[in-house]
Amino acid sequence: MIYTVTLNPSIDYVMFVDDFEAGALNRTTATAKFAGGKGINVSRVLQTLDVPSTALGFVGGFPGRFVEDTLTSAGIQTAFTQVDEDTRINVKLKSGSETEINATGPTITEDNIKALLEQLRQTTSEDIVVIAGSVPSSVPKTIYADMAKIVQETGAQFVVDAEKSLVEGILPYAPRLIKPNKVELEEMFDTTITSDADVLKYGRKLLNKGAQAVLVSLGGDGAVYIDASQAYKVSAPKGKVINTVGAGDSTVAGMVAGFTQALSQQETLALAIASGSATAFNDDLAERSMIDTLLENISITQLNEEG
Repeated sequence: MIYTVTLNPSIDYVMFVDDFEAGALNRTTATAKFAGGKGINVSRVLQTLDVPSTALGFVGGFPGRFVEDTLTSAGIQTAFTQVDEDTRINVKLKSGSETEINATGPTITEDNIKALLEQLRQTTSEDIVVIAGSVPSSVPKTIYADMAKIVQETGAQFVVDAEKSLVEGILPYAPRLIKPNKVELEEMFDTTITSDADVLKYGRKLLNKGAQAVLVSLGGDGAVYIDASQAYKVSAPKGKVINTVGAGDSTVAGMVAGFTQALSQQETLALAIASGSATAFNDDLAERSMIDTLLENISITQLNEEG
């Protein structure tokens, strides 16, 4: 089984307003609401790829019920830990440009954390755990490392997509894959990356720190994949970018789907980039028809040390 962990889920409430004016009464032209959170996005795209998963994390109140109901109605299993306070509601105001207001989220207690960690202790070598997204302020910053240690002990594989401070703590536990973007990789090593050779150089440093594989997303320039024996540059298909939110999560879902379906490394990379691009070219997360279409337009080249 694949388990996705979202420590700080949300309802993402999208409001479309023509000519928004601060300090005045504005009316929406349309609204939409989605179950949000990086791990949840991974589960949703895995479902699109016909790969089952179970969503873990913390939910509470009526927003938490909305998150659970949304996933359940999409055929996704959930086993969230219930908390006392409400799951956060984030507002995305779209009026020409986009303004985001993200809530802090509920207080997570020690008992809540223990319950989640106990769930992870039940995993086995047959499982993959995807840990993604931000950490609520009430949760210790060591939570990623705590989860990684447990998963390493159970023999499950784990994939991580998170910011620098969280990723660094899990590297000693040999994650199957980490997925920084170019800016995050630059921040990790306090450097500026200007070429594929630079990506290779610093990606290999992450391998030396413990990661089994690294996928560095480069936005419209595609991605670079590195492991101990090979490195590839994957070009992104061309299209009109509508929405970048969730594109990285969709890429992770494509990689994990490739792991579980025994695809070759190049087939897995193509599925990952097609999934990420399909989200970028859509109002919401990737649709299967778009993924299948884009798969025909993915080019992959092998890289050497010179890039």
